[in-house]
Amino acid sequence: MSANTASRSSRTPQKRQSLSPAVLQPCLSKEEINLLPIQAWEGPIVLVQDEAGLAAALEDLWQETVLGFDTETRPTFTKGKTCRPALIQLATAETVYLIQLTHIAFCDDIAALLSSPSVLKVGVAIHDDMKALARIHPFEADGVVDLAGMARARGIQAQGLRTLAANLMGFRISKSAQCSNWENRELTPQQIKYAATDAWVGRELYFRMLRLGGNSPKKRS
Repeated sequence: MSANTASRSSRTPQKRQSLSPAVLQPCLSKEEINLLPIQAWEGPIVLVQDEAGLAAALEDLWQETVLGFDTETRPTFTKGKTCRPALIQLATAETVYLIQLTHIAFCDDIAALLSSPSVLKVGVAIHDDMKALARIHPFEADGVVDLAGMARARGIQAQGLRTLAANLMGFRISKSAQCSNWENRELTPQQIKYAATDAWVGRELYFRMLRLGGNSPKKRS
């Protein structure tokens, strides 16, 4: 799949998803979450695999004020060993971009976006993701909002992405591809869908929690 080609199996053309209003619920149990319907991102997904694709993606990403953010790393089952992030997911209002670090190096242009205070990057455990990226290419993250922190400020017990989605959005997101090999040069359709969904859900949760009120999120580096 080329750098600027949206995954055909992972989109419905030009159709925005309609979601129900945010309703604060008691924290659902694991069993209750498992009974919820699965939902995934169905809009355009762009795999960024070369410099031209990155330039086009960044041109769009810089137009946004809030981006859903996540990374994926190949799991390791050796004690004390960790792998480098292999994928960066960034969701706009219309498109999810998947930057494959197996194809293109983490560079100053990506770091500039992640360092910008004018473009919010929102996600769960996002500070850990930023630190892992900074070990590849040093930079100072800014404009970073942790969704778990937003949840705590609103008295919401659920703080993981899956549990927040279940409690605030009323659906379940699949985690079946979480432990797959993200260093594969060709991602599977399941991996693409999973990665895009996590970034999209993060962005939606940010706006849901804003509508619930409470303390304003603090941007941290």
